[in-house]
Amino acid sequence: MTVVVIDGQGGGIGAHIIEKMQKNLPESSLDKIDIVALGTNAIATSLMMKAGANKAATGENSIVQVSRSADIIIGSWAIVIPNSMLGEYTQVMADAVAASRARKLLVPLPQQGIEMIGVTPEPFPHLIDKLIDRLRRIL
Repeated sequence: MTVVVIDGQGGGIGAHIIEKMQKNLPESSLDKIDIVALGTNAIATSLMMKAGANKAATGENSIVQVSRSADIIIGSWAIVIPNSMLGEYTQVMADAVAASRARKLLVPLPQQGIEMIGVTPEPFPHLIDKLIDRLRRIL
C-alpha cells in the first residue's frame, strides 16, 4: 500500500507526520506500507526523507504522477487548495491530488483567507495524533 505525504516550504509538517507514523504505527502496519514523501521543493523533500520516508521525490510532476497510484494521501488541507503555501503549491498539484482516487487524510491547518466552518481549531500535536489514530484504523 502506498501512503504519500505531501508538504512544501520547510517540510516540517510532513516530517512530523512521517516521524509520528514511524513511532506510533504498529510494525505490522509499517511492513505493509510504502511511505512516499513528495515535496514541492528539495528542502521539504529532504526533511521528510530524514524523518523516515521509504522513497521521496520533488516537484510538480512527481506530485501529479505519484498521486495517480497512491492509496492514501496525507497532508494539510493546503494540498487541495491551488496557490496555497504562499503560492508554492500550484493549480496542477492541487488538481492532481483532488482528482486522485486515493483516500485523502487532510489536516486542517490555518490557510491565509480560508476558514472552515464547523472545524474546531486544535493544537497541531493533537491534530497529528488524530491523524495517526485514523491511519491506524484504516491499515
